[in-house]
Amino acid sequence: MKTKQLFSAFVLIALLFSTAGFAMEKKKHALDLGSMEYFSLHSNDAAEASSFLQPPSRRYGATDQDSLQCLRDLSLYTEFWNNRNFSLAYDYWREVFNNCPCAQQNTFIRGVQLVKMKYNEETDPLLRERWVDTLMLVYDTRIQCWGHTQASREGLVLGRKAADLYSLRPNNIMEIYEITKRSIELEQKASQADVLIIHMQSLIRLVEAGLRNVEDILLTYDLIMDIIDWNIENNQQDGERFFVPAKPQIDMMFEPYATCDNIIALFKPRFDANPENIELLERITSMLNKSGCTAEKLFFDATKNLHRLRPTAQSAFLMGRLENQSQNFREAVRYFEQAVSLYERDSDKITALMLLADITFRQLRQFPQARTYALEASRIDPSNGRSYILIGEMYAASSSMCGDNDLTRSAVYWAAVDKFVQARNVDNDPVVQERANQLINTFSQHFPSRETTFFHGLNDGDTFRVECWINETTRVRSR
Repeated sequence: MKTKQLFSAFVLIALLFSTAGFAMEKKKHALDLGSMEYFSLHSNDAAEASSFLQPPSRRYGATDQDSLQCLRDLSLYTEFWNNRNFSLAYDYWREVFNNCPCAQQNTFIRGVQLVKMKYNEETDPLLRERWVDTLMLVYDTRIQCWGHTQASREGLVLGRKAADLYSLRPNNIMEIYEITKRSIELEQKASQADVLIIHMQSLIRLVEAGLRNVEDILLTYDLIMDIIDWNIENNQQDGERFFVPAKPQIDMMFEPYATCDNIIALFKPRFDANPENIELLERITSMLNKSGCTAEKLFFDATKNLHRLRPTAQSAFLMGRLENQSQNFREAVRYFEQAVSLYERDSDKITALMLLADITFRQLRQFPQARTYALEASRIDPSNGRSYILIGEMYAASSSMCGDNDLTRSAVYWAAVDKFVQARNVDNDPVVQERANQLINTFSQHFPSRETTFFHGLNDGDTFRVECWINETTRVRSR
């Protein structure tokens, strides 16, 4: 009995020392695991370490002898792995995987690399297929053993499984589709970009084979783009690297199915049956907006209902745009003002303010109010030269109403050109600068003649107050 107790104590001590050794070794060595997999494993060291408090029989074998053998195999395969002798590492890794697979998460992360190595070395097509089966088993067993941890959660591991299956068995479309679908359901906004692409590709192939409907493509596209847009906006680590390139790929796949007729045929009956379902309204407006179908009546009706039931900055902006397209300009102004008050991002506020300035200037001819909107946009972003270009155009359009003789009617062009120069000076955008230079050249031709300025007792460079609604001091320039 005492011998058995001593042996059990030896096994337990060996387990604890191997835990510390493996945790340190994890940070030193890694075959190309992919950045997201690598970092998620390291972030979960604490969860893995805490799991060692489980009874050894649950992870290292049912008997003391099993545990001792497992520890030996772990030690040997780890040593060969660290020395990059992957062929010998595989032999002992296989023993660990078969006899005590739940011992470590590394068993599965390294196992993927080792099984892929064996697959690439194999030349017999039938045996290569068996290696693919083994690889899939590695992923499934990882979920069984470690699915309770963040680094090996089911949705994440299924995504990696689907990516390898898509690479090695690209014709298993239905299986790939089901795995990616489940992964996305579990991961939601944490879904990886390549999983989203593979899911869309497999779905389209199923539709082409008559096994899924176009409706599935429309709904899936909407779901995937919401995930991509969220990650581009909020995921600083991976948004630019993975999700920005993924977006045009998804758009390109969806384009043949993104017809207004398809979307309306799908959603119009649902809207008629339930016109106040907020989730449905959000889906309709999102889909039609992304597909460029904003001129459709369904888009207007759904957006109007959505804004009434759940007003947001985006719904207010969409209503403003729709009313503007319908030439209901005062209503458009009302909605755009709501959008400005509700938007949180400065860039969104500026967009709405510039539309407000344009409508009140060109359509309603309310010059002072239009200038107020434009100046507010420039206050938020002092480098926004478009605000000053629009104000300069307002000044130039006021010539006939702001003067009663040749000098005063021409003086407004001095104030207008001042704004175009200001736009050119504050904005580094070449488009803005080119437009500003064009307007400077155009309206400088309308400056009063030297005879006119002399007649009124003025010389070039003198200060001059432009009256009317403009009320700005400028300097005299003759042509």
